[in-house]
Amino acid sequence: MGNVRAAVAGDIPALLALRASVRENPPSLVDPVTAADVLDFMRHSTVWVWQEGGRILGFSAGDREYGQVWALFVDPGHEGRGIGSALLVLACRCVAAAGFRRATLTTGAGTRAAGFYRRAGWVEAGETEEGELILERRLPVVSPRG
Repeated sequence: MGNVRAAVAGDIPALLALRASVRENPPSLVDPVTAADVLDFMRHSTVWVWQEGGRILGFSAGDREYGQVWALFVDPGHEGRGIGSALLVLACRCVAAAGFRRATLTTGAGTRAAGFYRRAGWVEAGETEEGELILERRLPVVSPRG
């Protein structure tokens, strides 16, 4: 079983390496997320990591400003173990604690990720200009500390 904790600035290189290793939704070459972007995000929201044996195997982030799941990635060699599901709950909890009653996210149409989110109760709410699916999900009411 992994240890779930809030990420710290020192985790950023591992987060970016994990992000670059995924099979679907590769990092954008046009508008890549940088270490500075992640650090800036961490100033207003929490990034959660799943760590085993000193290695980060997954991470998620719920954006408290915009009510979105900003990130959810799992090391390809450790998919199917429930890591993504556990981290998604934490990202949604952050969004709900900020007062949002619905969370949104974007993902590629026809991807395994889209199926994962649909199985977790997310429904289609539109499409981005770039052709990605916009999915949304009702959130439970949680305390601001959640």
